[in-house]
Amino acid sequence: AIFTEDQKDSSAELAFKYAVYRINKDRHILPRTTLVYDIQHVPRDDSFHASKKACQLVNFGVQAVFGPSDPLLGAHIHSICDALDIPHLEARLDLDADYKEFSINLHPAQPLLNSAFQDVMAFLNWTKVAIVYEEDYGLIKLRELVRAPGNRDVEVHLRQADPDSYRAVLKEIKSKDIHNMVVDTNPYHMHLFLRGILQLQMNDYKYHYLFTTFDIETFDLEDFKYNFVNMTAFRVVDAENVGVREILKDMERFQPVGHSILNKSLIIQAEPALMFDSVHVFAVGLQMLEQSHTLRLSNVSCEEELPWDGGLSLINYINSVEMRGLTGPIEFKEGRRIQFKLDLLKLKQHALVKVGEWSPGAGVNVTDRSAFFDPGTMNVTLVVITIPETPYVMHRAQGNLTGNARYEGFCIDLLKEIAAMVGFEYHIELVPDGKYGVYDLESGEWNGIVRQLMDKKADLAVGSMTINYARESVIDFTKPFMNLGISILFKVPTSQPTRLFSFMNPLAVDIWLYVLAAYVLVSITMFVVARFSPYEWHNPHPCDVDNHLVENQFSLANSFWFTIGTLMQQGSDLNPKATSTRIVGGIWWFFTLIIISSYTANLAAFLTVERMITPIENAEDLAGQTEISYGTLESGSTMTFFRDSMIETYKKMWRFMENKKPSVFVPTYEEGIQRVLEGNYAFLMESTMLDYIVQRDCNLTQIGGLLDSKGYGIATPMGSPWRDKISLAILELQERGEIQMLYDKWWKNPGDTCTRNEKGKESKANALGVDNIGGVFVVLLCGLAVAVIVAIFEFCYNSKRNTQAELRAIPVPHQSLCAEMTEELCFALKCRGSRQRPALKRQCSKCIPGTTYVPAGLELPPHPPSNGLHSQVT
Repeated sequence: AIFTEDQKDSSAELAFKYAVYRINKDRHILPRTTLVYDIQHVPRDDSFHASKKACQLVNFGVQAVFGPSDPLLGAHIHSICDALDIPHLEARLDLDADYKEFSINLHPAQPLLNSAFQDVMAFLNWTKVAIVYEEDYGLIKLRELVRAPGNRDVEVHLRQADPDSYRAVLKEIKSKDIHNMVVDTNPYHMHLFLRGILQLQMNDYKYHYLFTTFDIETFDLEDFKYNFVNMTAFRVVDAENVGVREILKDMERFQPVGHSILNKSLIIQAEPALMFDSVHVFAVGLQMLEQSHTLRLSNVSCEEELPWDGGLSLINYINSVEMRGLTGPIEFKEGRRIQFKLDLLKLKQHALVKVGEWSPGAGVNVTDRSAFFDPGTMNVTLVVITIPETPYVMHRAQGNLTGNARYEGFCIDLLKEIAAMVGFEYHIELVPDGKYGVYDLESGEWNGIVRQLMDKKADLAVGSMTINYARESVIDFTKPFMNLGISILFKVPTSQPTRLFSFMNPLAVDIWLYVLAAYVLVSITMFVVARFSPYEWHNPHPCDVDNHLVENQFSLANSFWFTIGTLMQQGSDLNPKATSTRIVGGIWWFFTLIIISSYTANLAAFLTVERMITPIENAEDLAGQTEISYGTLESGSTMTFFRDSMIETYKKMWRFMENKKPSVFVPTYEEGIQRVLEGNYAFLMESTMLDYIVQRDCNLTQIGGLLDSKGYGIATPMGSPWRDKISLAILELQERGEIQMLYDKWWKNPGDTCTRNEKGKESKANALGVDNIGGVFVVLLCGLAVAVIVAIFEFCYNSKRNTQAELRAIPVPHQSLCAEMTEELCFALKCRGSRQRPALKRQCSKCIPGTTYVPAGLELPPHPPSNGLHSQVT
């Protein structure tokens, strides 16, 4: 046997040695003959040294030469064997179609293999396929797939690739939407090709790979098992056959040099299996020859080129061998193998399984047609766990429902869309403890959904499951289907009670006091400055130039009147004349302009905007007080956020929540909402759930903004193949707007939302009621009442003063105070008649000569006085 140097102690060489060992041990085949092997190693691609080695071997007298597997070396070795009539047994792919007299090749003929590939492609109804080959002769090997008459309707793309260009070729194939491939790569580079498939995410149910290698069972396909990627190949060794299994078990125990013939337990590569069978074919042919006549050995030489006279008989007996070996039924025609059986393998979720057979003449026979499933009818059922949470997952109101029909909600609709896109069935179950999952620092264990996924009791977890670092370290998450943050749910604050004097709200109390002080100060300043300035004094009788009496219009009362008149924007009949008083007046006018303008501008907002009493505005306000309790959902991501946060405000809030008795943590959202409605409690929760609640209960509101930023995702066990497929589906749904439509459906359904009287920028101002400006009427009534009281006081005071003045003027009897007030009142109420006041009329009558003044109400004597004099009062 001749092997290349890289095959030294390889499985093929060990299989050759084991075959000779087994034949010598089993005397049923060659009872009187012992086989002795001579193995030589030659450099690969060095035909000169290979030829010299072959000539050295035949000089010692050989009956057959095995190998090598290299096509170039094999051709040179065969030329020597053919010249010397020495049987040459090979187990390699030979693309030379010419007849070789002294060659026996156990490798299935390539035209027959191409027929097998064509039958599979026809069964799968491929209409567009890419053929990826690596070696230069790969195009010649698979040319019949392109030229086949039955494939005229098949669009074939040929691409040559090597380890450096695998990814580029796959990327090109993916860009052309080609999902079916025939892969003819070097088995030693197969792991690189598979890695390229994973990197380009060409490992889902849409793609189908038909490998030409017989050794697909020896490759690591763990990353492809659960993605429903279609991988199909043939094998020549039926490991399920009882006889084959016995041989493989015995092979596994035969390890003379520490190397195993088998790649894995009970899995042998095609090359050592064909080598094993080639030795047995030689032994059977030799047995048949010995039964007819004795075989003579003779030394031959490459220099003399004298053929071996027994070689022709031996090669004819070998060519007529029909037997069953490791590689199935064996039969030759002109040195080429024409009878064999190929097992059709298909990758399923648990392993590679046999789904059919192919043999020359019979063609392909698929025994498990369901293995080549349609993506729309995948028979894969995943266990999905969840937690009932409005509006994500809810129980339907209708009774007598079973299975998945029992649930509805946002996540249920999303799961339906994803299942249809990815291709799986699902069964929904509720998590036993009703928790999402949090890490217990004391026990060191997870609970809730996380624990179920870690224990592989479920395949997916759907719900309001927050993606965070702690969970991501033990389970996997898809891309987030919803972004959110933590916010504060609080009861809507009560409206600020309307004050009767709300028109005073635009200015603070201290400003009103400052205005009052300024009013008094400016009035007094005006009075003092007017007294000092000579230009404010004037002659009340300008026609009387000799009158030395002067007066000042800015008395103390007039100064206050001037100031209040200008403050009220009404002015007065008093006008300053001096420069100093004008400066005081001008500055006061400027002051009143600013004050009145500011008041007017702010008055509209205070009268039309309803102001709320909000005890808290943000998280800092919560942390800075202890009267209002606050908490989170127990064993949730929000609780974990505060527990693990390094921000001082949140650490302070966590200490409060942890130590508060009774506990501020609630087992469900419903209980937290109820505590908020009862008052004096704030609930820290995810903003999306908060938005849903606020939309439906006008008594609740959101306080402040978001405390953090995170997302909801679908959880899977660590390393699950479903994660990437579901992530792609989520991204596609987001780009199509499907997720936003589902959000609007479950969050903003007009039939469920409450109506709020939002006062936005474009809303109309509310009409002002008595509660808003009723104080103005109160001030008006109070002012009128004060004016009436002052008028009465003035009336009484004036009547009394008139009475006292008359008493001092004449000693004669006079009117009483009541009589005086009666006359004045009658005068005030009289609409017609004399407009002369009673007191003035009496004074005038005293001044008329020849008249006698008689007070009203006094009885005159019947006769005048005896002295006859007329009383005159001046």
